[in-house]
Amino acid sequence: MSETARPKGGVDLQRRDMPTQDAAARVHNFEEVALGYTVELAMAEARRCLDCKRPNCVTGCPVSVNIPGFIRELAAGNLEGARAAIRETNLLPAVCGRVCPQEHQCEALCNLNKRGASVAIGRLERFVADWCALHEVVGAQTAPAEPVAASGKSVGIVGSGPAGLACASDLLKQGHAVTIYEALDEPGGVLIYGIPEFRLPKDIVRREIGEIRRMGAQIICDFLVGRTATLAELREEHDALFIATGAGLPWFLDIPGEDLVGVMSANEYLTRVNLLRAYDKRANTPVPKPRRVAVIGAGNVAMDAARTAKRLGAREVSIVYRRSRAEAPARHEELEHAEEEGIRFQFLTQPVEYLGNDEGRLTALRCRRMELGEPDERGRPRPVEVADSEFDIPVDLAILAIGQSPNPMIKDTTPEIEVSRRGTLVVEPETLATNLPGVFAGGDAVTGQATVILAMGAGRTAAAGIAAWLSQAT
Repeated sequence: MSETARPKGGVDLQRRDMPTQDAAARVHNFEEVALGYTVELAMAEARRCLDCKRPNCVTGCPVSVNIPGFIRELAAGNLEGARAAIRETNLLPAVCGRVCPQEHQCEALCNLNKRGASVAIGRLERFVADWCALHEVVGAQTAPAEPVAASGKSVGIVGSGPAGLACASDLLKQGHAVTIYEALDEPGGVLIYGIPEFRLPKDIVRREIGEIRRMGAQIICDFLVGRTATLAELREEHDALFIATGAGLPWFLDIPGEDLVGVMSANEYLTRVNLLRAYDKRANTPVPKPRRVAVIGAGNVAMDAARTAKRLGAREVSIVYRRSRAEAPARHEELEHAEEEGIRFQFLTQPVEYLGNDEGRLTALRCRRMELGEPDERGRPRPVEVADSEFDIPVDLAILAIGQSPNPMIKDTTPEIEVSRRGTLVVEPETLATNLPGVFAGGDAVTGQATVILAMGAGRTAAAGIAAWLSQAT
């Protein structure tokens, strides 16, 4: 960073928060909660960066964004230069700036943490992407990239979520032809069907997927690999394949009453809202409109489901979680926003039965109090039941958000591919190659449910492995 960009009088320890919608207003709409920086706020925040000689922040980013580089350009007022620095390794900056858990990744390793608050890296990434998109809309187009010589090689990518898109981007930059196969009628995977509009507007996802199309990717929707065509048939059409089918099989508790009307997975609930546009009052979407909702789990998906139910008119929405707030896996920001919006939290609470009426409809969630015991194999305090502590929570909708497994279609229709006991695809860790020649896999299909940015990192790793494979293939 230039000397003129540094704050006068030493290091600026005060982080600039991004304005948000008032909680009382936003529970009645699906508009974005965080409102964005102004140019002045963004540049002031960027000038807090120390421009470290050893930028630990970069090591915390799964896709290795040149964080000091883009912030340096932003601080100097060169927004297109900042965008170019980000897009060297990240084709989805507007998405990542909104949904990445920066507090556990790049920002956690920012050297300013030793003296104050970290630089708002994610907020700045979002600002750069949004500003440049708006700038292009009014006519100032970014210069097109130099054309890449075609390699003559073709890669098929199964799934158009974060892992598939990141892999496609890197392969296209190397001149390989890429065809993406998507089972649903619109590309984007979890970015489209899983994350609600108020946290990640769909137009932003579509805009960034448009970059992939402009780079030359062919995207074929309504194509279910395993049904429309087998993996083996696709392998005959391409020089290599990348499986990025995500984790679309929800977990259930397997407790009495799970077949009652009013018990559903967060996956189904959010898909109905997002794909069928239940957030649009003009849409006639078959989505439940309950009065009292319990969401089981405390990750980001649970927060998304609870906050969505509130916006759709539920009077009471509770998060039910068997550990304490300290162990909740959701981002701090999502927990805070949920609390501000009036979501109730029932911590140290474990559902044990769904109760229903004579018509087979859910009426209550029977729970048991828990207390924290010794750490489990992951180091988290193990919840222990409190004897004779049952109580009921009246609800007419219970949404399960306790995790998901990989979509089983590939393993069920390709028995020769190696899978783990958890149903995840087994790969070589350095290349993400499966046991089938020329077939690679990554993202949630390999790790189980994880974050957008980790899936993107896997996509980039797979692209490198595929490129090496193609260079050796005859």
